[in-house]
Amino acid sequence: MNARRDHPHHAVAPAAGPAPAAEPPGSAGVVETRIAALALPPGGFRLERGGVLPELRVAYETYGTLAPGRDNAVFICHALTGDAHVAGRLGASGGPPGWWDEMIGPGKGIDTRHYFVVCANILGGCKGTTGPSSINPATGKPYGASFPPFTVNDVVAVDRLLLAHLGIERLAAVVGGSLGGMQVLAWAIRHPESIDRAVCIASAASLSAQALAFDVVGREAITADPGWRGGDYYETGTSPAQGLAQARKIGHITYLSQDMMAVKFGRGKHPHGGAAAADPAAAFRTDFEVERYLAHQGRKLVERFDANSYLHITRAMDEFDLVEEYGSLARALAPIQAKLLIVALSEDWLFPPEQSAALAHALVRAGKRTAYCLLHAPHGHDAFLVDIERLAEVMRAFLPWVGATPARRAAARPAPAGRAREHAIIADMIRPGTRVLDLGCGDGALLSLLAERRGTTGMGVEIDIEAIIEVIDKGHDAVQADIDAGLAMIPDKAYDYAVLSETLQVVRRPRAVLRELLRVADEGIVSFPNFGRLAHRLRLWLKGRMPKGGALPHEWYDTPNIHLFTLADFQALCREDGIRILETACIPEGRASRLLLAAGLRNLGADRVIARIAREAPAKGTP
Repeated sequence: MNARRDHPHHAVAPAAGPAPAAEPPGSAGVVETRIAALALPPGGFRLERGGVLPELRVAYETYGTLAPGRDNAVFICHALTGDAHVAGRLGASGGPPGWWDEMIGPGKGIDTRHYFVVCANILGGCKGTTGPSSINPATGKPYGASFPPFTVNDVVAVDRLLLAHLGIERLAAVVGGSLGGMQVLAWAIRHPESIDRAVCIASAASLSAQALAFDVVGREAITADPGWRGGDYYETGTSPAQGLAQARKIGHITYLSQDMMAVKFGRGKHPHGGAAAADPAAAFRTDFEVERYLAHQGRKLVERFDANSYLHITRAMDEFDLVEEYGSLARALAPIQAKLLIVALSEDWLFPPEQSAALAHALVRAGKRTAYCLLHAPHGHDAFLVDIERLAEVMRAFLPWVGATPARRAAARPAPAGRAREHAIIADMIRPGTRVLDLGCGDGALLSLLAERRGTTGMGVEIDIEAIIEVIDKGHDAVQADIDAGLAMIPDKAYDYAVLSETLQVVRRPRAVLRELLRVADEGIVSFPNFGRLAHRLRLWLKGRMPKGGALPHEWYDTPNIHLFTLADFQALCREDGIRILETACIPEGRASRLLLAAGLRNLGADRVIARIAREAPAKGTP
C-alpha cells in the first residue's frame, strides 16, 4: 500500500493534487493513502469488550476540499473486506481504482465538487489501520491471537477520533452499505448531534440467522486450517490461506442473487486440465464455471486480506444487534436526530429487502425523518457496488447541498393546469403549520406547495421509484410503498391530514385504503375523477364507448384507473362506512359543466371532486 504517515496533530489532510489530463471525466484523481497516529487518552483506547489498545493508527483517504466552515464532510463506512481506497486512482493515473469509484467524484452521486469525502480502513483491518497483523508495542511482534475483540461501536469511536484529528466536528452525512450500514446506524444512534444525514444501504439492525450461519461456517474454515496456528501465524512462514479462501467462497455465494448466478454461470463448464495423480481431492473437483469463479474469488482475497482481520470483523458484524443492545428497536432509534435514507436491494438475500423495510418502518413509527426506497438490483447484495446508476441518483437527491446551492437533479416541472387548480383547493383546506401525509404523492409537487403556502411538514408515500427520487430531491421525507398493502408503519393519528390525490381510483382496495387514511390522520382529503359527469354519460349513451377526456384522459385499455365511480357512489360509501364528508369541492371542465354545478347538479357537472372527510363522532355513551 502506498501510504503516508501523518503527524499526530496534522489538522486537515487534503486530497492529492489535480488528476492528470489522462484521467476520465468525473475521476477523483490520483490519491494516496495516509496513516494517522491518533492521540489517545492516558491508558490507551478502551474497547467495549474490555480490551485496551495502547496506540492507534488509522489509514484514510480524502477527496475534494474541506469548506472554510468545515461543514461539507461526508464519511464513507466500508464493508467487510473494504479499505480506505474508495475513489480515484491510487498512487498514479494508472493505479488501481477505488472500490466505489463510480459513486464518488466530480458530478457523481457523491459529488467531490461540493463534499469533502473521507474514508478510513476499519479498526481491526489489515490495510493500514491497527489490527491483528499490526505490531503490538508491548511485545514488538504482531498482535495475532492477543488482539482484543471489538464491536461496531468501537469502529465508529475510532473513526470519530480520526475526524477529530482532521479538525472535523460534524458531518454533512455518513454513508455505508452492508457492514458499513451498521456503522451508519451506530453513528446516528450513539452520536446523534454529530451528523446531519445518514445513508444506510443494504443493511439491517442485525444479521438474520441465515447470514449468521454463513459467517459461522466461514470462521470455522479459517480456524480449522492448520496454518492458522491459533492466530499466531505471522512469523511462521505459513498462513491459513486455504481456510480464508473457503470463507470467501462461502461469503461470495451470498453476494450474488440466484438469477445473477444463473446468468453468469448456469451449468456452464470450462475445459478440464486433468487431475494430478498425487492429489486425490482433485478427482472430486468439477469443471463447472461457478467452481472456477469461486476459486478465483478465494485466491483474490488471500492475496490482499488477513485471516485474523476476517475473523474479528465478521464477529463484530454478527454481534451487532440493536434490539439486544437497547432492549427494543424503538428504544434504539429514539436518540436519532439525523435524516435517514434507507436503501433496500430487491434481489439481496444476505440483507433481504424486508429487513431494510422493517428498519425504515420502525424509523417512521419513531417519528424520525426518513426516506426509503427499494431499488431493482438483479446482481443481489453486490449491486450497491457494481450497479450504481439508480443508487447514485438517489444519493444525489438525498445528500444536503452545502454552501452555494447548485441545480438539483432536475428542474421542477410545472403541474398541469387541472392538477395545479386541484392542489390549490387542497391547500386551502389545510390549516397552516400542520403535519400532512401525502399518499400516492407522485413527484412531491403537492408536498412542496403545502410547505411553501401553508408551512406544513410531512411525508409522501409512493410506489414509483422515479417519483420517489424526485420527492427526495425536493427535500421531503418519502417512503416507497404500495398503499394497498396497508400503512402499518404509520402510527394511529400521526398526522393532521392524509391526502389521497387522484389515487383512490387506482388502488385495488379503496375501502380499506380509506379506513387506513382515517386511522393515521384526523382528517382525510380525497380527490378523484367523477365518472358521473354528463359528458361521460352522453359518450356512453350516444357512442357506446368508454369516456375519454377531462379527468379521464386515457383509452379504456391504457388507463391506470381500475375503479370508475361517481360522486354519488363516493357519498354512498362514506355513509355505509361511517365517514363524514366535511367539505366538498367540485371542479368543472368547460362551460356546460360550470352551468350544471351552478344549478346544484354536482354529480352531473363535476369533472373532478375533492372531499375533506373524517370519522363519524361516536354516539354519546359509546365507549
